[in-house]
Amino acid sequence: MSRGAQLRVSRTKSIPKPNAYIHALYGEYGSVCLDEEAAPLEKGKWRSSVFLADADRPLDLEIGTGNGTHFSHRATQHPERLLLGLELKYKPLIQTIRRAINAGCTNVRAARYNAVLMHELFEQEEINDVFIHFPDPWSKSRQHKHRLLQIEFLNRLWEVQRPHSYVELKTDSREYFDWALDKIAQSRYTLAAHSFDLHSSQYAANNYRTQFENIFLREGLPIHYALLKKE
Repeated sequence: MSRGAQLRVSRTKSIPKPNAYIHALYGEYGSVCLDEEAAPLEKGKWRSSVFLADADRPLDLEIGTGNGTHFSHRATQHPERLLLGLELKYKPLIQTIRRAINAGCTNVRAARYNAVLMHELFEQEEINDVFIHFPDPWSKSRQHKHRLLQIEFLNRLWEVQRPHSYVELKTDSREYFDWALDKIAQSRYTLAAHSFDLHSSQYAANNYRTQFENIFLREGLPIHYALLKKE
């Protein structure tokens, strides 16, 4: 057994009652899916070491991939770009990478990691566009400290993105969106576009509807949209 295989087995055994998705992370998808120990070791080397790609090839990031429908769509529509998915939960992590691989994508990788700590994963100006779709709104006031789009997070994200890159945000929560717009205004990003009703706006034609998005729309909830730009 190789050292890498021994390490994967060791990590699996260290998890009490590992389920099928945990086994898949260290087995079937071990070559395209990194855990929280392996991911930070690739800081500054994602293109060359993980994707085995040219240093100038665009590397995009999706934070919170869910079941991977947008992830797979994006990778399929843009094979010239690389796409890395960050997800904390084992099941959606594996669903995401499996969906993309089954669709024939070769430009994808995934990692189990907390996006708040992205400065541990990326060097300055290492990544390009970023997608954040339907982050947890943490609706209660005492929970706002757990929200993703804090000023510190936005500043860290700005630092690891290359110039002229974008961040795409979508949410069904108007309260969260208003709160996020205030944080964005205090950050170094330029608000390039936004809408309080994406599907009735000029941006609808280029939007890909995720499964969660369709659920919200059936419930009559408008989707709020913002596009941030790093000049």
